Amino acid sequence: MAPTWLPRLERIKPTFTALAAPANPIHRHMADYERAMTSDKTVLRAQMRALRRTLSEAYPAAAQQLADHAASLPAGTEIAIYRAMGSEVEVEPLARTLLRQGRRLCLPVVIRRDEAMIFRRWTPGDPLEPDMAGCPAPLPLAETVLPDLVIVPLLAFDDTGARLGQGGGYYDRTLAQLRRSSTVLAIGLAYAGQRLDRLPTEAHDQGLDGILTETGYIPARKV
Repeated sequence: MAPTWLPRLERIKPTFTALAAPANPIHRHMADYERAMTSDKTVLRAQMRALRRTLSEAYPAAAQQLADHAASLPAGTEIAIYRAMGSEVEVEPLARTLLRQGRRLCLPVVIRRDEAMIFRRWTPGDPLEPDMAGCPAPLPLAETVLPDLVIVPLLAFDDTGARLGQGGGYYDRTLAQLRRSSTVLAIGLAYAGQRLDRLPTEAHDQGLDGILTETGYIPARKV
């Protein structure tokens, strides 16, 4: 019996209707993806990285389309975003839109690999340097702040707000610490095609409160 969290590929495949030529490499990739789905998280991450690369190449306008739905995001004045790496959804258009809305921005910074991240004030154009995880981060002279809304990258999500990340645990540790002392919302940033029917979860996993994709904002359905 197939795992209950297998993606409903009939929902994902229409995304590729405009590229429906039988020999299209995206369709070949999706066929391989459907045959290879597994409940092993390590293998699942590799599969979803491959799918995300395919989506990023097929839909370069997704970042701006996603930003066009920024008004649907929950309220918040101090917004933590991220600097996209690899095939992660580009955040620049959303950052500009949030600033026009009067919101302030910050970026996560890894100080120690086994601890929660901190957040430093950031505005597009401010200098960045690699943090302990090698991610672009504001310089130490930038103000340290506490966000009330955290925009989170991901490999996959489901309707309940479960999130599959890269496996380092940075956002799980950080959200757990923030949520112990304040009300902070976590919003996943993704392509709509990264949605799975149901993701396996563990006790330490921190759920999302919603997901923003190029098709709109989706509040998490809590169970």
